Amino acid sequence: MAVIAMAMLLAGCGGKAPEPAAAVPDDPAFAAQQQQWRMQRYTELTAADGWTALVGLHWLEHKAHYIGRGPGSGIRLAVGPDKLGMVSRQGDRWSFTPERGVALSVDGKPLTGRIAFNSDHDAQPTRIAFDQGKGQLSLIHRGERFALRIKHAEAASRTGFTGLEYWPGGADWQVRARFLPHPPGRTLPIVDITGLTTAMPNAGTVTFERDGQAYRLEAIGEHGAPLFLIFADRTSGHGSYPAGRYLDTDAPGADGHVLVDFNHAYNPPCAFTPFATCPLAPPENRLDLRVEAGERAYHLPKESAE
Repeated sequence: MAVIAMAMLLAGCGGKAPEPAAAVPDDPAFAAQQQQWRMQRYTELTAADGWTALVGLHWLEHKAHYIGRGPGSGIRLAVGPDKLGMVSRQGDRWSFTPERGVALSVDGKPLTGRIAFNSDHDAQPTRIAFDQGKGQLSLIHRGERFALRIKHAEAASRTGFTGLEYWPGGADWQVRARFLPHPPGRTLPIVDITGLTTAMPNAGTVTFERDGQAYRLEAIGEHGAPLFLIFADRTSGHGSYPAGRYLDTDAPGADGHVLVDFNHAYNPPCAFTPFATCPLAPPENRLDLRVEAGERAYHLPKESAE
């Protein structure tokens, strides 16, 4: 009953709730686990500030920009008031000055004057709320560049969300893999969808077998911490998102193994919005294998794709 109630609640966000996990008569615990993961994934994706709420990405090319929806703004937003405020740079730091008379807030407190505008690389990123809290303005840092990220609860990509679809998967796609650590400090160059290459911490290699064949994936993360896997496979562009999918795992155990559940392979944010900056699968992580588990490709609502 709890799963049915949750599905009805999620359907109110727009789109359909995730499909029930494939029935596994001899392992109902597995089916329940997969359904719980899918519900959590759906909830996070369709939250008012989730990835489906993303409506804008604006690169900051000058030391100061007036922003807003109106024609007098240097950066024209798709949503919000005609005049929102000004972002300005002082050395390596940014600040935000609100337009007089515009109702904005940060952490639930009214914003009335100039503040430091922290990016997503800072310990406490700044998130500026507008439109009675339905809109959100934040700053992202990519390489040597900065950009404004805009979210809105009434984004067409959120209200018109068409739901998640999954490959059949199954318990046999829960793989107990061996983790082979790299020397401390090793990095792996990862290219994102904007063309930027970033050296990401490369903790080690995850190795596993499937149908008698051995496969390897380079893992992003620090030693002793959870791992992040970016991979492409034979379903990429053939039922799965063309640029690949993501997987999260717990930190490797003391026995040198880690559980890789391909049923939890999920699409990058770029599958749901054109305004994300997604890391792509490196050449080392392109598997000569059809991973028929996890999320299938998502088809954007027509108004979002245009």
